[in-house]
Amino acid sequence: MAYGGDTASLPELTPATATNRTMMTHPIRHHSKSTNTPLLRPYIMSISPRNIPLLVTSIAIAIIMAGCTGKKEQKQPSMAKIACDESFEYIMEQEINVYEYIYPKEDVLAYYLPEKQAIDSIMAMGSVKGAVITRPLTDKEVNYLRANKKLVHQKKIAIDALALIVNPANPVEILSKKDIAEILSGDVTRWDQVEPCKLGDIDVIFDHQGSSTVAYMRDSIMGGKPLGAHVSAVKSNPDVFKAVAENRNAIGIIGVSWISSDLSGRQKSVEELAQAVEKSDTTTLQFSQDVKVLKIRGNNEVTAYKPYQAYIFDGSYPLYRSVYMVSTAPGGTVTHRFYSFVTGFQGQKIIQMTGILPATVRPRMVELE
Repeated sequence: MAYGGDTASLPELTPATATNRTMMTHPIRHHSKSTNTPLLRPYIMSISPRNIPLLVTSIAIAIIMAGCTGKKEQKQPSMAKIACDESFEYIMEQEINVYEYIYPKEDVLAYYLPEKQAIDSIMAMGSVKGAVITRPLTDKEVNYLRANKKLVHQKKIAIDALALIVNPANPVEILSKKDIAEILSGDVTRWDQVEPCKLGDIDVIFDHQGSSTVAYMRDSIMGGKPLGAHVSAVKSNPDVFKAVAENRNAIGIIGVSWISSDLSGRQKSVEELAQAVEKSDTTTLQFSQDVKVLKIRGNNEVTAYKPYQAYIFDGSYPLYRSVYMVSTAPGGTVTHRFYSFVTGFQGQKIIQMTGILPATVRPRMVELE
């Protein structure tokens, strides 16, 4: 039985063939114990010659046992490997950092990839046993894994919103879904076709040509039609943010977690995040002032909304998609424990603090001074 996905191109991920996160610098803890071997020379001087071979054998065994003990004590920390849609890198980095802070003897190595490669990597049944993607595995994919005696756990962990960002000098404040489709297709190519202004040609910027963000906009907003010639892609979500901040004519499409105020201000420390996940209060995130987040409305709607959690939750904000985590690891492994962490209360609180909607924690609007 063979899986129909393109696993040949990605049979086994390695840092040399995929973009991997920089692991936290936890030192490997060597629990070396003093052997304090008794001095043997006085004994050797008084030993009978016929017992020397026995003594040599005993010393050799002692050395071998000491070496084995040292190897056990210097065992590498446990590690999980997951493949993550690169759109969710910012979210997963927060999850991993807090998890490794709480459990310092465990490590999680994430590979940030286009979604198709993330799916192929877990279907390859190699060392990667976790994935974060925008859809659950299909029945065919699940049956293939189970036929190969793999456990399959998958659960929705979040609802992500896609934000449209422009330069603060751009006077446009609101777009409809119809406006977005016309801009992406190339039917509308200049800002003065959207609203009277002195701006020039529209530059549409995505994070990556093979990203799930491109697929969502093409399939859900454009009905499968091709993108226009004025649409381009950079290499990462931070590059989208930077390009829009520097280009008055640019419009970027980016996950909302990338544009929280923390992106341009002081990042929360791991200690602060770990403490925050124990609290039950929530706040409305503010967005970075380096870009302007547009309000979006449905085609038949009068009111437009920004991608705040409450508006994602009640469906008022129209550009959203689900995020799933998949694990094929058996219970008791680091991968499965990390899966339980992300899908549990603490992991859901971390997701909430990144600006997107967690699957199991409801938002509560709080006024910020």
